[in-house]
Amino acid sequence: MNESPTVFLVDDDPAVRDAVGLLLRAGGLTVEGFANAAEFLATDAVRRPGCLVLDVRMPEMSGLDLQKKLRNDGCPMPIIFMTGHGDVPMAIRAMKAGALDFIEKPFSGERLLTRVYEALAIDARDRCRQAQREAAATRLSRLSPREREVLDRVADGQYNKTIAAELDISISTVEIHRRRAMEKLEATSIADLIRTLALANDQAAR
Repeated sequence: MNESPTVFLVDDDPAVRDAVGLLLRAGGLTVEGFANAAEFLATDAVRRPGCLVLDVRMPEMSGLDLQKKLRNDGCPMPIIFMTGHGDVPMAIRAMKAGALDFIEKPFSGERLLTRVYEALAIDARDRCRQAQREAAATRLSRLSPREREVLDRVADGQYNKTIAAELDISISTVEIHRRRAMEKLEATSIADLIRTLALANDQAAR
C-alpha cells in the first residue's frame, strides 16, 4: 500500500507553523511541522513522499543551507520557500538550486496551496519514474553476459545474422538468447526493450 504524501513544514516561528499548517490541513493535506532544520533531519521525512515548505531565515541552519544539504544528499523532494525577509539574490539562489517557488510573507493562501499541490504531483511523478528505473535495472540484472550482448545489438537494430557473425555464434543461438532475454525483461516488442534499457541505463547513471 502506497504511503500518503505529507507536507513537511519547517519554520522557527510557531505562529507561522500554526497558521500555515491550518491552511494546508483545510486544503485536505497531511502536515508535519518542525521548528528547525535539525528537527526535520532527525526524522525519516526525506525518505517519505511529500514536499517541503521551508522558511529561509532560521537559526543554526538556514533554509537555503538545508536545501543545499538535501540536494547534496541526493534528496529530490520539491521545496517551496517562505520568507519575510526575501531579496533577489536569495530568490535566485533558491530557484537555481531547484526550488519550486519563493514566496514572500504575507502571501496568498491560494497561491501556496496551488504550489503545494503542484509539488506533491511532481514528487509522485518522480517517485513513479524512479520505481520504473529500479524495476528495469532489476530485470536487466537477470540477463547473462551473452544475453546482454545479443540484446544490446538487437536494440541497435542489428539483424540476427549480423549479431551471429559478430559474436561468432549460430543464428539459432542468437534467437534463443534473444527470446530468453526478452522474457527476462518482460518485453513484448523492440519498443519495450529499448524503453527498459533506457530506464536501466538512467538508473545506472545516477
